[in-house]
Amino acid sequence: MRRLAMAVAFVVLGTGFGHADEVVLRAVSAFAEGSLISRNFERFIEKVNADGKGLVRINYIGGPRAMPPFEVGNAVRTKVVDIANVAGAFYTNLMPEADAFKLIAKPMSEQRRNGTWEFINGLHNQKLNAQYLARQFHNVPFHIYLNKKPDRLDFTGLKIRVTPVYKDIVEALGGTAITTAPGEVYTALERGVVDGYGWPITGIFDLGWEKVTKYRLEPGFYSVEVNVLVNLDRWKALTDPQRKVLADAALWLEELDSENLATAAAERDKQAKAGIQPIDFGPDASRDFLAKASEVAWQSIIRRTPENGARLRQLAGN
Repeated sequence: MRRLAMAVAFVVLGTGFGHADEVVLRAVSAFAEGSLISRNFERFIEKVNADGKGLVRINYIGGPRAMPPFEVGNAVRTKVVDIANVAGAFYTNLMPEADAFKLIAKPMSEQRRNGTWEFINGLHNQKLNAQYLARQFHNVPFHIYLNKKPDRLDFTGLKIRVTPVYKDIVEALGGTAITTAPGEVYTALERGVVDGYGWPITGIFDLGWEKVTKYRLEPGFYSVEVNVLVNLDRWKALTDPQRKVLADAALWLEELDSENLATAAAERDKQAKAGIQPIDFGPDASRDFLAKASEVAWQSIIRRTPENGARLRQLAGN
């Protein structure tokens, strides 16, 4: 019996030591669990946990119910969490250069070749204590959604909920910019506190906003960016094989962007069926709007961070 007990103990201890090298990373998303903007990140987690079995595992804590979106960037910086799915718009207070990511529309495969990823990763290393692991949704545009129908591309007299993504263009066209967390937008629309909001072409059904939205302004503008960040100290502490699991999964995640065009088309159809009407003032107005949106955004970025802003504009090619 003693020999049997010793054998069982040996197996148990051996198993324990066999898993001792598996690193567990705590992850959050700045967007609701299961939503379009979190879904690919959740697929990424599943892939890491399958491919990295015995090496690295991600423990998904959740979305905004676990942590407010505007706190996620600092949580990565201070190692409150190890890995996050978060838009740059939620950490411009720590890294103003993040506001430029929406203006870089080149595919990530090109950004990794031409030095853009390397430069942006360096900014994350320096200012956010983070490794810039992946970017998603580069080919998904933003829109302004409204409950009052304008007669031209002008926001005078309108109160529009913004993040840093849209603030400059809303104000440049005469609107009043109001900042709230995503979870407060439905009530603000319902009560008339705001007349509209900025959001990607995808995702409003996840939040129920189609019930309190009447119009979608055309054209779509800028490019959605949702980043996967890893705390830099945690990244450096990983072994080469552990980092490889994450890096390979990051490239796989970026390739999922090929699905976005079909998803966006389906979302437009779904919005039409829900009664959300597109408003289009024609090609000349659209061209002027896009040019103004780009210029006011770059001016704002370069004013806040002159050297890095100019370099990011050069890399963006616009």
